[in-house]
Amino acid sequence: MADAEDQDLDREDGEDGEGLEDLEPKRLSGKKIVIFGGGGLLLLLLLAGGAYFFLGGGEADEHAEQEAAEAAPELVFVDLPELVVNLNTGTRQASYLRAKISLELAKESDRKLVEDRLPRVIDDFQVYLRELRAQDLSGSAGLFRLKEELLVRLNTSVAPAEVKDVLFREMLVQ
Repeated sequence: MADAEDQDLDREDGEDGEGLEDLEPKRLSGKKIVIFGGGGLLLLLLLAGGAYFFLGGGEADEHAEQEAAEAAPELVFVDLPELVVNLNTGTRQASYLRAKISLELAKESDRKLVEDRLPRVIDDFQVYLRELRAQDLSGSAGLFRLKEELLVRLNTSVAPAEVKDVLFREMLVQ
């Protein structure tokens, strides 16, 4: 009975032991060796180039960093005095806004012009802020609108100087 089973196994694998040859490991052809070797070499070159680029590629990168540092905009800030205004409530109940504001200027040479025109700037801010209601200042959208409105008025008052941004250091509505 064992002989019959061996013959059945031989037939499944192929006639007269031909199926055993399929189980032997195949050898890589010359083309495959060249392709895999070339791909590995290319990968190694890419990794080396990436390391060189990211870890400091020499004097050209240092020169580029120096140019970027020279071209970086200078930060110039002017602090306004604290503003306290009563808001428009439409009723007898008073509501107040207290704000500390800084101005970001485009360049240092604009500082003198802005400081000379500071009384006009404060007057423009006071007139605008007194017409606001507490609801106008609620939420981030309200503060964004306030910032944009103040920036437009400010650039009109201090022209030809350029104010880049209005920064709220403190704001309290009571």
